Amino acid sequence: MNMTVAEYKVQISNVSKVFGPKPMEALKLIKSGTSKEEIQKKTGNIVGVYDVSLGVLPGEIFVIMGLSGSGKSTLIRHVNRLIEPTSGNIFVDGVDVMRMSNDELREFRRHRLSMVFQRFGLLPHRQVLDNVAYGLSVRGLARKQCEERAQHWIEQVGLLGFENCYPSELSGGMQQRVGLARALATDPDILLMDEAFSALDPLIRNDMQQQLLELQRTLHKTILFITHDLEEALRLGDRIAILKDGEVKQIGTPEQILLKPADKYIERFVRDVNRARILTAGSIMDAVPTMKVSELTTKSLREKINANELKLVYMLEDDGRLAGVFIPPNTKSEITAAAAKRNLCKLPHIDVDAVIEEVAILALNSSVPIPVVCENGKFKGAISQSAAMSALVRSKV
Repeated sequence: MNMTVAEYKVQISNVSKVFGPKPMEALKLIKSGTSKEEIQKKTGNIVGVYDVSLGVLPGEIFVIMGLSGSGKSTLIRHVNRLIEPTSGNIFVDGVDVMRMSNDELREFRRHRLSMVFQRFGLLPHRQVLDNVAYGLSVRGLARKQCEERAQHWIEQVGLLGFENCYPSELSGGMQQRVGLARALATDPDILLMDEAFSALDPLIRNDMQQQLLELQRTLHKTILFITHDLEEALRLGDRIAILKDGEVKQIGTPEQILLKPADKYIERFVRDVNRARILTAGSIMDAVPTMKVSELTTKSLREKINANELKLVYMLEDDGRLAGVFIPPNTKSEITAAAAKRNLCKLPHIDVDAVIEEVAILALNSSVPIPVVCENGKFKGAISQSAAMSALVRSKV
């Protein structure tokens, strides 16, 4: 992906972080091929992150995934300069965060981004309403305005009626909702979420993941999400960076990570993933011939059928939305009559982002490929029985 610094919302450029007394010596050693373990023995330094470069697009959920000790939490803390890099640069909207003065950095943290922590980070002596309003009050907003905005986000995360509760009176999942509401209340450009759901029980965690995805459909925030859970990364991420020992091993979409792992390490990661729960209809659909309803004539229809030996033709409106499917009769005279009447069959359709597990049975039980459409109804392709079956078989491997 060739883009300029200004086109990314966040760009991390050749960032390395070494903890210890001789960081530059450690960097020289790692460049020469010395392992992190040897460097720690020789110098007493710990290499947290090494030469990481990645770019986060506006409005995407970018997941940084890795096991404990991979450097993912260290990396995300460079974005708001809670950790200073040993070398490298961090840009937000093309501005070098490393060059910000203390006053500029303070304003940047207050207005441009918010952070959601694994252990919630709530103030135990404040009620839910005051916890959510905290960032707004720090900005100096009037109390009434703080409470109104806090109340809005409390409702958005499903905590209406709990405004006057203290954190200790809430479940873990509810406390995490308070943390999310507090982060969103300041209306940041960027959300930094560090293992935000990992302390939750599986069912509550699943609910929080779903709520984040639903909120993101309307908010379109730029989100950097840290996790050690591959399935969580694959479910949430528009793109994913996988770290190992402080270095990036692969960056890609969930489909790219699953279907084209960069090396043996990534292959081991994805081996046991149920692909049918992760891959979407868009990843297995086929391109098929189409026609516009406005161009439908007996002649054009015959030409399309003869040229492609079609058993059906997907008909589109002028704006690309699916109008229906034309299933040609057996004879030329019947085709002529059907074309004149514009007899279109209505088929059930599948959303391009629906996971294979949800749509495979529909495709398998259909005698014709099921249309795939995007959110605005525009036609994208079709899923055949064979494609659905193949996807299900691969998901079990």
